[in-house]
Amino acid sequence: MRVAIVGASGAVGQEFMRVLDEQNFPVDDLVLFGSKRSAGRIFTFRGEDYVVKLLQHNDDFKDIDVAFVSAGAKTAIEFAPTITKHGCTMIDNSSAFRMDPDVPLVVPEVNGDDALNAPRHIIANPNCTTIILVVALKPLDRISHIKNVQVATYQAASGAGLEAMDELALQQAEIAHGKLDTTVKHFQHQLAYNVIPHIDVFGDADYTREEAKMYHETRKIMHSDIRVSATCVRVPVMRAHSEAVWIECEQPITPDEARAAFHLAPGLVVMDEPRANVYPMPILCTSSDPVYVGRIREDFSSDNGLTFWLVGDQIKKGAALNAVQIAQYIIAHRPR
Repeated sequence: MRVAIVGASGAVGQEFMRVLDEQNFPVDDLVLFGSKRSAGRIFTFRGEDYVVKLLQHNDDFKDIDVAFVSAGAKTAIEFAPTITKHGCTMIDNSSAFRMDPDVPLVVPEVNGDDALNAPRHIIANPNCTTIILVVALKPLDRISHIKNVQVATYQAASGAGLEAMDELALQQAEIAHGKLDTTVKHFQHQLAYNVIPHIDVFGDADYTREEAKMYHETRKIMHSDIRVSATCVRVPVMRAHSEAVWIECEQPITPDEARAAFHLAPGLVVMDEPRANVYPMPILCTSSDPVYVGRIREDFSSDNGLTFWLVGDQIKKGAALNAVQIAQYIIAHRPR
């Protein structure tokens, strides 16, 4: 297969290369694309050096089978016709196409078959927090339909990009050296030694766009009338997101039933021995493939409620790995 990565020099673009190698994805040729700022840079993949090409409106994608795109919504919208016009499948990591009715929004463990029907040759990768959430919701929804979800997210700096991660490290260094006014460019406030209950811009009913994504994307992925209320918070962690989740089902699900379902579910690892101080934490789950679940218990506020705690690597399962798994699902299920 001929594979392209658009936005190759960014945090997710770099993770694409690592994940493709780790997953032993069939790459016969790799083409890297970037902006004027990154064009000409050289990256190594499986022992070969590749030069980043400038992304342009031409026929560079004519013989490419799949393009993993992580270059922002504006670039995705502008270049989608160029990328797909010769039949290349575009798997886009931005928010540009997620809610388009003719673009599937896919988490393979949940709705992999949706990826097999992409009339525009575009498949959308969901928001990172949504991916982590629905991987855990799906096995429970099979037991009893989930009506309501409340979720509080604890989102790492990586969700705002590589430069945001650098800013968090810089702030920590500045504070350690006694500087009172830290560098703040990529967040609304200082993130080091702080939490910020504000991710993306505020919209209707004072929910942020990040919070609204979790509502709309979860319903589309799960083909469900499920209702989701989210509060999204940025925390001083480098690259693993955490989520505290409360669900209400049509019928009660016991914690033991939930654990059994989680154990059998693809993409999930149960880490749930709270009395032994065993539960998922970003420091344990960073750079790992699965979503980790723990603190599984009854919700005292609801007769049919359950609550649990999730952690997943934002750059990996929350972005690059999920996109690569979409491509793997298509390869495994396409007509022979």
